[in-house]
Amino acid sequence: MPLLILGLFIAVPIIEIAVFIEIGGEIGLWNTIAVVILTAMVGTWLLRNQGIRTLDRARQSLEQQVFPVAELFDGMCLLVAGALLLTPGFVTDAVGFLLFAPPVRGLLRAWAWSVLQKRGDSRVWVMDEDGRSGTATGPGGTIDGDFREIDPDDNGSDQNRDGSGTPPRLT
Repeated sequence: MPLLILGLFIAVPIIEIAVFIEIGGEIGLWNTIAVVILTAMVGTWLLRNQGIRTLDRARQSLEQQVFPVAELFDGMCLLVAGALLLTPGFVTDAVGFLLFAPPVRGLLRAWAWSVLQKRGDSRVWVMDEDGRSGTATGPGGTIDGDFREIDPDDNGSDQNRDGSGTPPRLT
């Protein structure tokens, strides 16, 4: 994975420069600059409109007490799309515009879900009694823990239901 990221950091700018040179030679310098600015403006407009719609769908899901997984994934895709469209370049703009298309996001979401299901394990961040942290894994595992209810009218008291002032620890 680190080699893939390094390869992308090297290849993407080289490809963008080559495409800039080719398009600039065809349509001219000022038209090329105008197209780059126009794609940034259109990307900003799309990000605003689709972002608001995604936020509204997430709000509706939460009102129905459903965790908005699809909306969170769409929001991440829109964030990446906006960043790509604000980055000068035609290749990054093309990928950014693809991420604004709901069917493309749906395909990516289905692919990501299938990858997670094939892995078949879940990972949870836990802390043991010694204060060390790590991950607990295992399909269908149970996480046991203590909790305390927080009373909003408590006025900052640190007392637990058992009367102690120490917070409960996860076990």
